Amino acid sequence: MRANPLALLPLLLFLALFIGSGVYYQSQNVDFAFYQISAPVAILPAIVLALILGKGALNKRLETFIAGVGDSNIITMCLIYLLAGGFASVAKAVGGVDATVNFGLNIIPTELVLPGLFVITAFIATAMGTSMGTIAAMAPIALGLTEVSDLSLPLCIGAVVGGAMFGDNLSIISDTTIAATRSQGCEMRDKFRMNFKIAMPAALITLVWLYLQGSSATIAEASDYEMIKVLPYLAVLGMALAGINVLLVLFSGIVLAGAIGLGALPDYSVAQFSKDIYGGYTGMQEIMILSMLIGGLGALMKAQGGLEFLARQIDRLTSKGDNSGSRRGGEIGISTAVALTNACTANNTVAIIICGGLAKDIATRNNVDPKRSACLLDIFSCVVQGLLPYGAQVLLAGSIAGLSPLVVIGNIHYSWLLGVIAIGTIIVGGVQRKSGKTVAVN
Repeated sequence: MRANPLALLPLLLFLALFIGSGVYYQSQNVDFAFYQISAPVAILPAIVLALILGKGALNKRLETFIAGVGDSNIITMCLIYLLAGGFASVAKAVGGVDATVNFGLNIIPTELVLPGLFVITAFIATAMGTSMGTIAAMAPIALGLTEVSDLSLPLCIGAVVGGAMFGDNLSIISDTTIAATRSQGCEMRDKFRMNFKIAMPAALITLVWLYLQGSSATIAEASDYEMIKVLPYLAVLGMALAGINVLLVLFSGIVLAGAIGLGALPDYSVAQFSKDIYGGYTGMQEIMILSMLIGGLGALMKAQGGLEFLARQIDRLTSKGDNSGSRRGGEIGISTAVALTNACTANNTVAIIICGGLAKDIATRNNVDPKRSACLLDIFSCVVQGLLPYGAQVLLAGSIAGLSPLVVIGNIHYSWLLGVIAIGTIIVGGVQRKSGKTVAVN
């Protein structure tokens, strides 16, 4: 495939319109600045530009776009959006969110509420292997927590997204872990051990920060709660731990929450149950449309050589010198390749799959251990995915909480720390190798 830097222009146009308009309206003190020009509208000129830049018959270009929209990863995300919206809406309507918040406040010390939110979210995400389903379940609880305390909503939502990304990165059943280890030819347990050494320090620092931020918070005394209304969330956690598919987990959560509402609330009817589910669907409309359009735009940029251009530039930089290459240069190349590809596709699993072959070639040429290259692929894809203002995780959390994407990413401290620590291991590893010392990370 030919490399074409111009194929990346549509993405730059989208970012300029979406982020630029949001910053402008924010400077004018307009409420909900990033929702004045919604992302699904801001991306339309970028799609038109991508279609214009393409070669061949217009119908062929449209087919490429539609194939990207209908990619299995994109459709899976959209189904998660719908079920997540339905579950959150029904659980809130029957009192499940309030009951769960009060349940948590009764068993967790006040000063540990914020760290506890991160730990519970990370635990669920590790068990489920997906950040999306975890955020869908936990973000409403974080929102409910801020309603009975003076805790910062962005900070609570950031803790949820950070915990979700921790689990998505480390879980052995996560699609990112599977894609990274298969493409690099290493064992999952080896990649997990190396990944854990980088992720755990970032998580511990995050927990300390959250403790300091939440230790002086004023939280209303926990109210009484009905344990039966907590059951939908406990069931979701239990099914996640059992390794059940996330779609089935969320669907079961909807059914259980609805059944509890019909049985325990005298005024709750089947018609209201239906309306609550549909209300949850409509709340996910914007991010579902945007995810589909981003999938189509990504497919056009890939077909036109934009991703190939990135791959070749990175490959050229890492292949300089003799055949043995520089291990640090190889690690930088692998990390940069997956980070930039993720920024273009807004999907960490797709980014790993696209970069897998290139990363293995770079690793072989530069003597990078396969488990190290798999670890870097997974870490940097998750770091970027967790900080993209147009990424699915940030959009989902922002939609539930009513926050702008930039506010959300500014409070995902775990993802920032994970990126910094991972970069640090690359730099320190290179320095230690030059001095002749043994490097633990490799």
